Amino acid sequence: MSGGPEAEPDKDTMHARPEPVEGRALGPLRFIVGTFLCCVLCEVPAFAQQTHLLVITGVPGDEEHAQQFQKWATSFIDAAKKKESVPDANITYLAGKQSARENVARAFTDVAARARPNDAVVVLLLGHGSFDGTRGAFNLPGPDLTVAEWAALLGKLAAQRVAFVNTSSSSGAFLPASAGPGRVVVTATKTGGERNETQFPEFFVGAFNDAAADRDRNGHISVLEAFEYAKAKVTQAFQQKGLLLTEHAAMDDGGDGRLAATIFLGIGRADGALAVDTSDPAMKALVDERDALDREIAALKLKKTAMDEAQYDGQMERLLTDLALKTKAIRDLQAKKDKP
Repeated sequence: MSGGPEAEPDKDTMHARPEPVEGRALGPLRFIVGTFLCCVLCEVPAFAQQTHLLVITGVPGDEEHAQQFQKWATSFIDAAKKKESVPDANITYLAGKQSARENVARAFTDVAARARPNDAVVVLLLGHGSFDGTRGAFNLPGPDLTVAEWAALLGKLAAQRVAFVNTSSSSGAFLPASAGPGRVVVTATKTGGERNETQFPEFFVGAFNDAAADRDRNGHISVLEAFEYAKAKVTQAFQQKGLLLTEHAAMDDGGDGRLAATIFLGIGRADGALAVDTSDPAMKALVDERDALDREIAALKLKKTAMDEAQYDGQMERLLTDLALKTKAIRDLQAKKDKP
């Protein structure tokens, strides 16, 4: 998980509404689509595409930073467990001597073995970074792991949807070397040369405990929403102190600009996922198409306030219809496979 400046809605294209779109009475077509979609999903046994967390705190340098890193890590993990029901078995937390490079490498191997294809994996680095003008690194007990070595570890997760979040100073050096398809890369700085201690981690972690970060009001905070929230908060913090901004958060969104909006600490959607056998190529193709529709819906929701109301409703109706039909196709194929 490159990000440009934070997108601001065009005031000239915004329309005053008496209430949110979700609160208006649905038209006949949207009511039918919503009812059909609900029925389709309710008939399918729930299995969740799962989220796996790998939280790593580096060398703190002093007791004050050790406590701060632990506080952030704990807050992040608690949000995942209490708000998104991520099970303990899916959470790996490495701190102190446990975060030595060999343990980090082992943790990536373990997650790769445990995670299913298309599961989400969120890797969060809390600590200090360094940059020698050519090569960047995240500071660990003993030898550090360089950008190239982190990229190799991320390569173990090629079958999963990955958010790699490096909140340290000089983290911009990790872009674009650690970027790749199916992977969101978030860094607290835009270059390795931004070496000052960063404020980004405080606000990124804080986003998952602040309803204000939930821009599309779906009850879940996506990586994209947390990034935009933290980036805005950092800018505000510097402005309030009258200081020159010394860190500029950046994001590479895996090439299509939509992935970050679909990665959450939990499954991030009320309907969950379907209990299906994706080892079947035909089934995998249907699931991939359904997930692509999910991403389109998530992206459309983020554009809602800047779109014409009728245009938004029309596009959402089409996507919901397509999603319902695709879900039914998946259910029917699985039912056929389950027959004795």
